Amino acid sequence: MREIAFKFLIKCMKNYKKFILFLIASGGYLFSQNNVIILEGNYQGKNLYVQNPYGNSAGVGFCVSEVKVNGNITTDEVNSSAFEIDLKPHKLNIGDKVEVKIFHKDGCKPKVLNPEVLKPKSTFEVISMTCDKDGNLKWNTKSETGKLAFAIEQFRWNKWVKVGEVDGNGTPTTNEYSFKIAPHSGKNQLRVRQTDYSGQPRLSKPVEFNSDIPEIDFAPLKASKDINFFEKGKTNKAMETMFEVYDQYGNVVKKGFGSKLDVSNLPKGGYFLNYDSKMGEFVKK
Repeated sequence: MREIAFKFLIKCMKNYKKFILFLIASGGYLFSQNNVIILEGNYQGKNLYVQNPYGNSAGVGFCVSEVKVNGNITTDEVNSSAFEIDLKPHKLNIGDKVEVKIFHKDGCKPKVLNPEVLKPKSTFEVISMTCDKDGNLKWNTKSETGKLAFAIEQFRWNKWVKVGEVDGNGTPTTNEYSFKIAPHSGKNQLRVRQTDYSGQPRLSKPVEFNSDIPEIDFAPLKASKDINFFEKGKTNKAMETMFEVYDQYGNVVKKGFGSKLDVSNLPKGGYFLNYDSKMGEFVKK
C-alpha cells in the first residue's frame, strides 16, 4: 500500500513540475510582446503579406502575436505560416498615412514580403503647365498618391539639367505648384520629374517659351583669375548666367550662377565651359 501511495506522489510531482514549467513558459510569452516591426508609409490601395515562422524561444506557436494598423488591432488571422494584413477595413483613402505594427515573440522574426506597397509611388498627371518669358513656371497635377519631390529640369547644353526642387503634396485632388527659374537666351524648355522607390522617373511633357534674355558671351579665352560674362557685342554690360566647368577628363570642377567665374584656384590647362545655352572652351594660364 505504501508503494502505491509513493508512486502516486511521484506522478503528482512530475505533473506539478510540468505545470510549473507551463506557467514559466506562459509568463515568458507574455513578456516577449515588446518585439515589434514598424512600417510607415502611405496607403496605395494594396495589402501587406507576411511570412510567419512557427516557433519562438519557447518553441510554441506562430511568431506573430498581434498586428495594429494606425493604433487599431486588426482582425487578420495571424496563426498561420503566411497571412495578409488587409488595409481596406481601416477606411483609408489613397495617399493616407499608414503605420503598421507587427508584434512578435522572442527568438523569431516575421518577414514582410512586400513592404514597398506603402512607399510613395509616382502617379501624378499634369493637368496644365505654363511658363512666362521671365521664367515663372506653374503646373497643376492630379492623381498623386504619395509625397514625392518634383525636380524641375531645364534643357540646356544638349542635356536636361536640374535647376530646382518642389515638395509634392501627395494628394489625389488638384494640386498647384510654382517655381522661378533663370531663363537663358532664346528658346527655353522645362519639365518636371518625380522618381519613386523603383528608381524609374516619371516625367511631364516639356513646356517651351522664348525669353527676352540677350545672347551671352564670355572673355577672356585665356584667364588667370576671372572669366566675365556679358551681353554679346557689349563687353561692358555684365550678364548673369548659369555655368559649369569641366576638365579634360569630363569632371565637373566648378558650377554656379553669376556674372563672373573665379578660375584662380584651377590648375593650368584647358577647360570646357557651359554657359547661357552655349558651350565653349578656355585656358587657365
